[in-house]
Amino acid sequence: MKKCMIIVLLLLAARGSFAQSVAGDWYGSLNMKGTLIPIIYHIVKNGDTFVSTMDSPDQGALGLATDKTTFLNNQITIEASKYNIKYSGSFIPDSNKIKGFFTQGTVALPLDLSNHKVNSTAPPQEARPQDPKDFPYKQEDVMFLNPRGGNRLAGTLTIPVSGHVSKIVILITGSGPQNRNEEVKAFNHRPFLVWSDWLTRQGIAVLRYDDRGIGQSTGNFMSSTTADFADDAEAAVKYIKSRSDLKDLSIGLMGHSEGGMIAPVVASRNKDVKFIILLAGPAVPIVQLMIKQSDDQMRLGGASEEARKLSDSTDMRLYTFVNEHPNLPAADLKIKIDTLLYRDIRKYPVADLGGKSIAEIVKENDMQVISPWFRYFIAFKPADYLMKVKCPLLAINGTLDMQVNSKANLGAIKTAMEIADNQHYKVIPLTDLNHLFQKAKTGAVTEYGQISETVNPLALQTVSNWINQL
Repeated sequence: MKKCMIIVLLLLAARGSFAQSVAGDWYGSLNMKGTLIPIIYHIVKNGDTFVSTMDSPDQGALGLATDKTTFLNNQITIEASKYNIKYSGSFIPDSNKIKGFFTQGTVALPLDLSNHKVNSTAPPQEARPQDPKDFPYKQEDVMFLNPRGGNRLAGTLTIPVSGHVSKIVILITGSGPQNRNEEVKAFNHRPFLVWSDWLTRQGIAVLRYDDRGIGQSTGNFMSSTTADFADDAEAAVKYIKSRSDLKDLSIGLMGHSEGGMIAPVVASRNKDVKFIILLAGPAVPIVQLMIKQSDDQMRLGGASEEARKLSDSTDMRLYTFVNEHPNLPAADLKIKIDTLLYRDIRKYPVADLGGKSIAEIVKENDMQVISPWFRYFIAFKPADYLMKVKCPLLAINGTLDMQVNSKANLGAIKTAMEIADNQHYKVIPLTDLNHLFQKAKTGAVTEYGQISETVNPLALQTVSNWINQL
């Protein structure tokens, strides 16, 4: 009996301490496929209970109401059923942090919170040299519906004010949650703002839009796949055809990275698409692309040859297993993936674990691997769609692209065009440009933010010249 009383007192003490400390503003960032999304929880004590609101500043969402905030024995749960969001974490009094997971639908991502503000709350970053300072063309905020997904896409339409406009380009972002400028906040670059400005000044109309669930667009980004994003791009095509002032323009799609996978998907099934531009667009099977990408990044990061070989081997087994079990329920897949990862990572040199425990590494990886987006993405074979593209196609890639290897992917695009008997294509490697088409030294991701130019002029000129010569 005495022992039980002590336990109860300890639980009450823990609850009281937690209740006193958890109220306040808590800051963290979700890592969505390499893009950091700041998340802020505002927790207010209301008598013996707590009430919370949530901010996602980069998505323009402030003060989102939650349904319930509960805690017990240093465990906190915040639920927002309207958005299918749940946060569960463990409060650590010594460090005044909360370590946990953010779940939306079937996707769960690590999210640690602290009382320290994240970068998005800092003063706005300085403009890059290529950010436009004036806009000598018409700009229009637009909203259009994707009837398949039921979501609305918000974007910006830019139209030259002089001369005869005959073409319009729809920009399609790469992987990860992106706004209409394809803004990479961690690197302070806005590639699509630069591309849009350049093309419009060259007499080409442009439509760029926020990804679903990002910025002013509605929908759920985290539960979506490449196929869903292709539907969004096709909705943009239909929107242009629905406008009397735009319907006679020749419509082109320009996709960057994953957007370069999406453009051929839409072009292969929609005859309203008259040309496409692939900026570092994948063409080899995605398993092959991902293993090469990981190996290159590890090499540039100084990883040992042993660690790289182990990682490549683990990735191949992991991706193969996922592809061989497309209908396995997520919970069962997670168990299998965890077993594989625990077995393999134990073989890694401790120095190559980045100071993390094996359990932490497994958690970080398994949630991404079982997500709907990843399961669809890793099985994707771009050539299946490229071989069906009959409209004019331009593909450019930087020779220092360490995310989508230039030689392999441009070569695969050329092969696909020959199979398609496409007589109107051009494949161009651009020397010393990286995945963002910046002039680079190594192509490492860590260079992106260190380079002042957002898009190299050669890339800009190459694309606009090709479009205007059609």
